[in-house]
Amino acid sequence: MYRVLASRGLRAKSLCDNKASSFLASFTSSRLNHSIPFATVDAEEISGAHPAEVQSFVQGKWIGSSNYNTLLDPLNGEPFIKVAEVEESGVQPFIESLAQCPKHGLHNPFKSPERYLLYGDVSTKAAHMLALPKVSDFFTRLIQRVAPKSYQQAAGEVFVTRKFLENFCGDQVRFLARSFAVPGNHLGQQSHGYRWPYGPVTIVTPFNFPLEIPLLQLMGALYMGNKPLLKVDSKVSIVMEQMMRLLHYCGLPVEDVDFINSDGKTMNKILLEANPRMTLFTGSSRVAEKLALDLKGRIRLEDAGFDWKVLGPDVQEIDYVAWVCDQDAYACSGQKCSAQSILFVHENWSKTPLLSKLKDLAGRRKLEDLTIGPVLTFTTEAMLEHMENLLQIPGSKLLFGGKPLKNHSIPSIYGALEPTAVYVPIEEILKDSKTYELVTKEIFGPFQIVTEYKKDQLPLVLDALERMHAHLTAAVVSNDPIFIQEVIGNTVNGTTYAGLRGRTTGAPQNHWFGPAGDPRGAGIGTPEAIKLVWSCHREVIYDYGPIPHGWELPAST
Repeated sequence: MYRVLASRGLRAKSLCDNKASSFLASFTSSRLNHSIPFATVDAEEISGAHPAEVQSFVQGKWIGSSNYNTLLDPLNGEPFIKVAEVEESGVQPFIESLAQCPKHGLHNPFKSPERYLLYGDVSTKAAHMLALPKVSDFFTRLIQRVAPKSYQQAAGEVFVTRKFLENFCGDQVRFLARSFAVPGNHLGQQSHGYRWPYGPVTIVTPFNFPLEIPLLQLMGALYMGNKPLLKVDSKVSIVMEQMMRLLHYCGLPVEDVDFINSDGKTMNKILLEANPRMTLFTGSSRVAEKLALDLKGRIRLEDAGFDWKVLGPDVQEIDYVAWVCDQDAYACSGQKCSAQSILFVHENWSKTPLLSKLKDLAGRRKLEDLTIGPVLTFTTEAMLEHMENLLQIPGSKLLFGGKPLKNHSIPSIYGALEPTAVYVPIEEILKDSKTYELVTKEIFGPFQIVTEYKKDQLPLVLDALERMHAHLTAAVVSNDPIFIQEVIGNTVNGTTYAGLRGRTTGAPQNHWFGPAGDPRGAGIGTPEAIKLVWSCHREVIYDYGPIPHGWELPAST
């Protein structure tokens, strides 16, 4: 089935550029026609009969373990990947490796500045590798194997990763460390502001974007001079393991990054004992808050989001808006931290066929092309239980979905649910805190809440938005500037799309993606995000003199 999906996707995709640079073409023409030089697995061949093995990397060496976490294929339940996980007794090499990096980092504006150029070169070579159709297809299909999503969605992740690397080729890495100067109070005095690395750092990332999230954060950490220890959710860590091998192939110094597979308890032990200067965590709010306490605030967070979309009073382009709503709620089976969790529908839209069109679009999704697929963190039973609890709210109703997927072999440890929408009256959502918490519980799957508001009920919508705890993405779908101004002026979501084409999903490399309203909030993808997350400000005040002519010792003060 994967060969069929891949060949169809390869013909259909428009994201992947077929051009590769001349300096790579010479060595790829002979070797890549037969194999991918860095790869140790074949994405098409991974199966119960041919399981893959994932290793860790520390102090310049790939290592195995006697402790294997055997993963089940999300589509058929076969044990298809063995992850060699480091146990608590084996963490010392990782702790020692981090300890070898000083607080001032592997490079900074005063130390080893040639390494800024080194990482511009690594980015150039890695970007060109991902531009090769065979390499892009390899990562696309590998993502599909462990985090099942459509070929187009997986290819989009590879494309964004490649474009990010292209953005930091050549001199662009050193431009991240650009300083500034301010004249002093007297001759010979001048203050300079610098971006300074933290030194030893850690990165913990989730399953849903196995390549994009860890790679973008990893490279940002390296660009600024840090030494990272990277941990990716074991369910999908094979993708980043192969990317590490690609980066080594493109010139990444092997001592610069460690990569660990472990359970959460073991990683927590490393964090407490290694005492990294900064940790980037992307994942659940519950774990984020625990780590913030454990690490005494030395952390940046891009945690979960119950993301909202508000349809304004101006109705237009119904087919397009319905399509975006479907994509936002159900692409990747709703397993995006930016997925549309709740849709506020203005009464003018309720008079249109918007919701029926949304139902029809959701009904097109099927397991065969992975436009709907396994849910990796919620079981079917858990999602159905949540739906039943919502349907106990007065006035609520099932709009569509609400049934398990049929004719599949997805193992029971995962979820398999039709794209689902439940309507809840806005007055009931705000009735009491218990109901509000139930309605705004994030279900990381193909599940959304829909509600309606009348023209004089915008204050109720804004009240509902004000009560939310996570503020990642949002959309205001309207071309009415007064309406947009009112909603944006009274909300805080860090990545907000406004206008008729507004969406909640989409984390390209060309704009900031991250939450707002929290001093611990992390961004990803842009120079501003990299500088915020992976460096701190250092001020150096030069004061050379000369001493004023005739200076005399003053009285004590």
